[in-house]
Amino acid sequence: MAAALLRADALVRDLGNGVTHRVIDHVDLTVQEGEFLALTGPSGSGKSTLLYLLGALDRPTCGRIFLEGVDVSALGDDERARLRSERLGFVFQFHFLLPELSVLENVVVPLWHRGAMPREQIDRHALSVLGSLGLAELGSRRPHQLSGGQQQRVSIARAVAGRPKLLLADEPTGNLDSKNGETVMEIFRDLAENQGIAVVMVTHELSFAARTHRQIELRDGKIVADRLRAS
Repeated sequence: MAAALLRADALVRDLGNGVTHRVIDHVDLTVQEGEFLALTGPSGSGKSTLLYLLGALDRPTCGRIFLEGVDVSALGDDERARLRSERLGFVFQFHFLLPELSVLENVVVPLWHRGAMPREQIDRHALSVLGSLGLAELGSRRPHQLSGGQQQRVSIARAVAGRPKLLLADEPTGNLDSKNGETVMEIFRDLAENQGIAVVMVTHELSFAARTHRQIELRDGKIVADRLRAS
């Protein structure tokens, strides 16, 4: 078997001053390239906390996380920020688009800061990504001129424009109607199956979770089920 894209070993995350509350309790997890994985479980089970640990947005109390063999847990703050910028993409329940910028500018600003390509090439690439998500004609609009579903697709475009290895999504359909939620799911499946981007999605929508490749169920910070989708 090929080496995992991401591996978490014995992750623990404790919170609290004085009285410790264990949010993540010795979690082991691997994610393969091109895998679409759902994190499920009741409120307070640790889903979002685990996602933030995997995305280097938070540090574990103990345990280690490896991304393509790199020990993320051992990196300093600047190195972690660089890793998030270059290898990870994030989509949240709220799109967090900058209202003063156009759709295109919202997608390209992170790439401009990275300076990985000439600016004209970045713009062409971003327009191509927007086009692949059905947003080609909306690049000059401001976020307030878009529907909720369109705004979420722009946030996905922003997340994948940097060609991440891993996309982490926290309740990405939570503020969408069923039709737009279906659209997001189709986009994520395409990213995983046709572009090789691993997608880890926190969701409370079990009908959506059932359509991923694999479901990880958490309860009280522990993995209580790991189910592959039936063929």
